Amino acid sequence: MTTVHEPTTAGGLSLWPASTTEPSHGRLTVGGVPLAEIADRFGTPVYVLDEAEVRDRCRTYRNAFPDAEVLYAAKAFLCRAMAHWTAEEGLGLDVCSAGELELAVTTGFPPERIVLHGNAKSPHDLDTALRLGVGRIVIDSPAEIARLAAAVGPDGHQKVMVRVVPAIAAGGHEKIRTGTDDQKFGLSIADGYAQHAITRILDQPQLELTGLHCHLGSQITSVKPYLVAVRRLVGLMARLHEQHGLVLPELDLGGGHGIAYRPGEAALDLTALARRIRTELAGACATAGLPVPRLIIEPGRAIAGPAGIALYRVLAVKRTGGHVFVAVDGGMSDNPRPALYGVRYAPRLIGRHSTADPARVTVVGRHCEAGDVLAADAQLPADVHPGDLLVVPVAGAYHLSMASGYNLVGRPPVVAVRDGHARLLVRRESLEDIRSRDVGL
Repeated sequence: MTTVHEPTTAGGLSLWPASTTEPSHGRLTVGGVPLAEIADRFGTPVYVLDEAEVRDRCRTYRNAFPDAEVLYAAKAFLCRAMAHWTAEEGLGLDVCSAGELELAVTTGFPPERIVLHGNAKSPHDLDTALRLGVGRIVIDSPAEIARLAAAVGPDGHQKVMVRVVPAIAAGGHEKIRTGTDDQKFGLSIADGYAQHAITRILDQPQLELTGLHCHLGSQITSVKPYLVAVRRLVGLMARLHEQHGLVLPELDLGGGHGIAYRPGEAALDLTALARRIRTELAGACATAGLPVPRLIIEPGRAIAGPAGIALYRVLAVKRTGGHVFVAVDGGMSDNPRPALYGVRYAPRLIGRHSTADPARVTVVGRHCEAGDVLAADAQLPADVHPGDLLVVPVAGAYHLSMASGYNLVGRPPVVAVRDGHARLLVRRESLEDIRSRDVGL
């Protein structure tokens, strides 16, 4: 038996879950379960999540940031099992809606370890957060201050943070860069909106401002933007101390930690990130004459992404215009990221051993869109044919959470694997599910 070895990225993280083995050519197992058996038992498309890999990645963050609060960013992927695993591993939770919040709390996740985000929180979001006793609410706009204060009431109390924009461009694509002044999130430091909002919060006795928050973007593979953010946020904390005598005990640097989706791609070096942030924060606070606040970070993709894979069945192979198109039984309804951001994946043939030479193909989905491409310029055996199984690694984040009902195909199930056993976490969305929501004629 051989372990599947992919090029290792910074921090020792590989494309495949650590439990992946190949007992014979083309016969891959994850968590001790043959992937072909999962496809036969649960059908395709299907998401497979390695529980041990999720837990190990949670522990890696706890070990790298022993003095920090680590919040799992639920938007990457959330189900009841995922909430349970992260809670058991000592992580808090970062949620963006009443739906994510209720799912976590009703699963048993401690609400005081949950932070609610969102640039446009609805009254329902805020009411749910207060009713369930959420730990902190991140204020993202001036309008939320009065709205939240009124909802809390004169005798109530709620811990809050303020999301500020430090004017730092970072992230793998312009659509996922959130640290600059030209996007919808947060309050700008440069134009004074952040300072004005903080002054207003301090006038609301029922709101307790515990710290500053920023999130620079997603798929960041360099440590430098986080260090710049530390300096700028500590600079703002120093001005707040000078103006208001305010000493904030928390500093949240968000997440956005980049991972590799294809062999040879860069990933964020977690060990270097932790070491250099700790040094930068201590130095900046010493210069400003401030105590070092407790650090908060919010990894999502870096925990869920490499722990998941997606399995598809090939439906057709078409050669046209000098291109080879391999069509599978899923597509943009279960993974819209290539269409949204141009993300590239590295699919692999499993279930049989092929001796054919590799060929450059485009793996496409079944949906009625020319942009329904799952993997452009992919390398697959030249004899790939209908009925074959393809596996896409690094599919645990932003697949099911962004899945849609396009063409009424139905969203795939999620299957967890561990110690040779596979179990269903989220069942496949059926036509009956879709019909039951359609109540009028």
